[in-house]
Amino acid sequence: QVQLVESGGRLVQAGDSLRLSCAASGGTFSSYGMGWFRQAPGKEREFVAFISRSAGTTYHAESVKGRFTISRDNAKNTVYLQMNSLKPEDTAVYYCAAANVPTSVVSSYSYWGQGTQVTVSS
Repeated sequence: QVQLVESGGRLVQAGDSLRLSCAASGGTFSSYGMGWFRQAPGKEREFVAFISRSAGTTYHAESVKGRFTISRDNAKNTVYLQMNSLKPEDTAVYYCAAANVPTSVVSSYSYWGQGTQVTVSS
C-alpha cells in the first residue's frame, strides 16, 4: 500500500512558477511509475504528465508541454512537477498517482494523493 502526499500548491499570478512535490511512503517507490493529474471545478480529472520508474521516460500533455516538467528522486521517494509560465487555465486541484505502468489514463493508477490546490490569478 502506497501513501501519497502532495504539497506546494498555492495562489500565484499568471506567469509565475511553482513546484509541486509528492512524497510517497509505505511501498517501494522506485517500483512505481508516477503521474500528475489535475481537476478543475466542474471538469473531469485530466492527465498532466507521467514518469517511468527510473525516470528514463517522461510524457507531458500537450496543454503543458514546454511549461511543465515532471521529475523524480527515488532516493527521496518524491516526484515533482515544475510549473512555469502559469496561466489562469492551469487553476485546479493537482493530484499525484502511482501505477505499475504509467499512462495518461486515470484508471491505470492504483494509488492517489489527496490533492493540492493551485490557483493562478490573471
